[in-house]
Amino acid sequence: MKNIYKNIIVCFSFMALLTSCETELDLSNPTALSLEELLQTDDGFIALSNGVLDAYQKIPANEFLLTELRSDNVRANSENGNFPAISAYNVDPNNGDVATYYSNNMHAIKHANTIIDNRFLAPESQQYTVGEAYFMRALCHFNLVRAYQNVPFVDKVLDITKGEAKDYPQLAEDVVYEKIINDFKTSIAYLNDAAQNKYRPSKGAAICLAAKAYLSQPTPNYGEAELLLASVVENNASYNYDLIFTERDNAKQFEFNPDPLDNSIDVLTDAEYYANLVMDYGHVLGNEISDGYTDGVLDGSWSNNSGLEINDEVIFSIAYDLVSSDNYVTSDSGLDDQVETDSESHSFAMTLQGPSNGVNIATLDFLEVMNPELQPVRFYASIDALSYNPAEITNDTFNAKFPTDGEIGDNDWVVLRYADVLLLYSEAILAGGESTTDTRATAAFNQVRVRAGLEEVVVLTKQALLAERRVEFVYENQRLYDLVRFGEADTVLRQFSTDNSLNYTSEKKYLPFPQREIDNLPNFYSQNSGY
Repeated sequence: MKNIYKNIIVCFSFMALLTSCETELDLSNPTALSLEELLQTDDGFIALSNGVLDAYQKIPANEFLLTELRSDNVRANSENGNFPAISAYNVDPNNGDVATYYSNNMHAIKHANTIIDNRFLAPESQQYTVGEAYFMRALCHFNLVRAYQNVPFVDKVLDITKGEAKDYPQLAEDVVYEKIINDFKTSIAYLNDAAQNKYRPSKGAAICLAAKAYLSQPTPNYGEAELLLASVVENNASYNYDLIFTERDNAKQFEFNPDPLDNSIDVLTDAEYYANLVMDYGHVLGNEISDGYTDGVLDGSWSNNSGLEINDEVIFSIAYDLVSSDNYVTSDSGLDDQVETDSESHSFAMTLQGPSNGVNIATLDFLEVMNPELQPVRFYASIDALSYNPAEITNDTFNAKFPTDGEIGDNDWVVLRYADVLLLYSEAILAGGESTTDTRATAAFNQVRVRAGLEEVVVLTKQALLAERRVEFVYENQRLYDLVRFGEADTVLRQFSTDNSLNYTSEKKYLPFPQREIDNLPNFYSQNSGY
């Protein structure tokens, strides 16, 4: 079972902590310690760092609603609450998900700043926890700047009794990115000799996310991003990063297919090989499919297997465990609730709970590019084939990437995987151009294509790269930010909005700044344009 943060901090409530990379998440029976007492314990900084990771567990719980649901990939059923309004780009500044996503990121930032503020007290053996804190602070601000654009960058634990929040106004987007990149770079230095663990920040993850920030800032720095990504891609074996991929010679055969020249020889068909690649693609997120192969297609059902979740493709993920509970965490769980939680789910919206809430329905626009003919591999591991009926335009087609029940979900939330790194490397080399024949860019791009059962290219275009990212990372909350980063959000989403009678405008690529934050500090924060 997947365990990493055992006995987690919540508002400086702790138990004795196990630090193995495979220890069970346990939030029961906490023992409250003050910060001063905690820092005097042998593993105080490890406990603090585990607390940052625990705080982050709430963040993916509603991220899907604010990112993927505002793209051209998915839509919400018109009968379900305010989700259709989000999908239609009618997001209210008072929306609860807008507020909790902001505050949950800020809560994790507070925990990270607790470590950074006390970093000079960290023993030598726990210096890596300082690097983890800088990494998580950067990641949370990266979430915020992409979602809300102009946000404060909070670099210390604030004393609200002294009004210190007013020392942290909203900053210009480029200034926030500069600080994010500096934090990722600082984390690299602290994590240089740290043991690698998929469930904890690492040097490799920091390098790649710093590069992604370089590509995402208002004026992308392609050169710096390329250098950082090249240091990983060209040395991926030393980081133990690779795609999950079965070579044809090692593929499993599902039925006997006699060779026309020799009936005693069993030939591997293309359909059988694609089935192997479907299983590979499912394994990336820790899923396995039950037995069943009919008419050249896997016809079993997907389920999560925690033993598959630690793999070479995953670079950094947030762990969740499968424990039946009536007190699971949500994005707006109170701190006391979280202490008592037995099981934590990253998002009801993306799991089997999604169909009942009607919020992970594939758009017709997306199904035009995600179908068995165009995507013989990704389709069967991304889309619930049983709900797929393109002949019926009102049909609700759901996803298959997160096959567990949202209330007791145990799918980990993958923050970064190697396929993303490869495509980011191609993007950095493309450097904002329309096309490239650079073999480094095409080689990285083709690795992802071949795993998806598709033909290699010799010329990589910007549109082909954007399209590849769309089908590779569907339901992983990447599409909206990809469109913004590629400078295509207005073109694509305006057309999508027109075709579907939605209300996208250029300002709506960002969320409103939470009205709750504006009300808490009157005349201090400004509302984003368009709201």
